[in-house]
Amino acid sequence: MATESLRRTGLLIRHNALLRLRDPGQMISYIVMPMLLMVVFKPLYMKSLDTGTLQAVTGPLVMFSVFALAIVGNSIMVEREWRTWDRLRASRAARAELLLGKTVPALVILVLQQTVLLCFGCLVIGMAVPVNAGLLLLAIAIWGVTLLSLGAALATLVRSRGDLGMVTDLGAMLVSAIGGALVPVSLMPQWARDIAPCSPGYWAMSMLHAAIADDAGAMLRPALVCLAIALAGGAVATYRLARGWGRSHLL
Repeated sequence: MATESLRRTGLLIRHNALLRLRDPGQMISYIVMPMLLMVVFKPLYMKSLDTGTLQAVTGPLVMFSVFALAIVGNSIMVEREWRTWDRLRASRAARAELLLGKTVPALVILVLQQTVLLCFGCLVIGMAVPVNAGLLLLAIAIWGVTLLSLGAALATLVRSRGDLGMVTDLGAMLVSAIGGALVPVSLMPQWARDIAPCSPGYWAMSMLHAAIADDAGAMLRPALVCLAIALAGGAVATYRLARGWGRSHLL
């Protein structure tokens, strides 16, 4: 049984990876655009902050990784639009296998995006090379899983790709602005500082900064918060799909 489950999951992962590779435009834009913002924002951050290069790299990275929620959501939405999601649910594949088949390729994309941007930040922007690459990779993976769960949950809640695009675009800007990706939280008005911890971007910035500084203790709390958000998003996605709320006729 375990062998059959692994085989089905592997086939689903390969199929969804092929779909992503055939339509790379969105992913390319979410890599190129933050690179441009890093270059443009660097002089401003360097003049106004002691940690200018760090903010110039991690800010656009977090902002455009949230934009990438659209990639995760679209991987499920497209199945609903093609009327193939119901067929997949009626197959022998379990819900966990279906979700793994959809999410693993998206997770690889998210981790790749953040890794490329961090490398660009070190090589071009001048951010100090992280001391502990393993700790940084762990932070990237946790943030990727968080985004993955939120994207999967959104795909079961919205009724069209237009709705998904609106939510992800507005959400990315809100999460970035309140979370300190555009301006450090310490420079925000008091009301914004008070609500900043409500933004997943706030915890992502804190986690990445701690990982880059090789401070595992400071990374623990934001990592746990991100994992809690991921657990909540995953629970919503699993529950709604199990109850049939991801069916095509609901679009």
